[in-house]
Amino acid sequence: MKKFFSKFYVALVLLFMYIPIFVLIAFSFNESKGRNWTGFSFKWYGELFHDRTILGALGNTVIIAVIASLLATVLGTFAAIGIHNMKKSTRSIVKNINSLPLINPEIVTGISLMILFSFCRISRGFVTMILAHITFCVPTVVLSVLPKLRQINKNVYEAALDLGCTEWQAFFKVILPEIMPGVISGFLMSLTYSMDDFVISYFTSGPQSQTLPIVIHSITRKPMTPKLNALSTLIFLVVLLVLLASNIKSSHDEKKKKRKQKIDIV
Repeated sequence: MKKFFSKFYVALVLLFMYIPIFVLIAFSFNESKGRNWTGFSFKWYGELFHDRTILGALGNTVIIAVIASLLATVLGTFAAIGIHNMKKSTRSIVKNINSLPLINPEIVTGISLMILFSFCRISRGFVTMILAHITFCVPTVVLSVLPKLRQINKNVYEAALDLGCTEWQAFFKVILPEIMPGVISGFLMSLTYSMDDFVISYFTSGPQSQTLPIVIHSITRKPMTPKLNALSTLIFLVVLLVLLASNIKSSHDEKKKKRKQKIDIV
């Protein structure tokens, strides 16, 4: 009986989380704009791909998210290595400072960045958007990489140095392969946060750098269009495919590592 209730509870939570998404997907194929189902149609997908405003905003979102996430991943990875090698007392202080951008309300971060860019006389546009997104993506990467660094055996790195590797060679051949799952996880989280961000983007964007959340916000002030249902469905499917591919790769790498360990034992 206990197992039944636990499974039932999990099922209720999952339904609560995913029913709105399933309803959105279903109504993206509804022929009419209303709440009533009038027939199956790809009409709104066709209109979506002919909407230059939405497609332009989508392009801006992807470009900004990819550039910001890549730069944040590089900066965050090296920052995590630096934090990991600090003294314990200093490390805890720096980790708390690193977490501040995640805890801090987005509206405060957005306004402060807008004032900073205005003070530095930097015109708001792609550059300010990328810098702003890096600001809140770096802490995410740091938090993803640090646990992997704690799992590394320091003796392996020192052995690589003793065998003739330079510090950079030891990093790329020993450290990076071990922390790569955390690096990839940090990149994917940064990509998601960047594409999803509205508040910080709103305060740091320019006329030619409007992202998808900003454009959607302006569209929702008018009567709702099912084109947004179609767009949300496509984004959900892309994210789902990326997560599935990432999980499959992680599972494959883990099995490969276990097989290698068995061979080494034999």
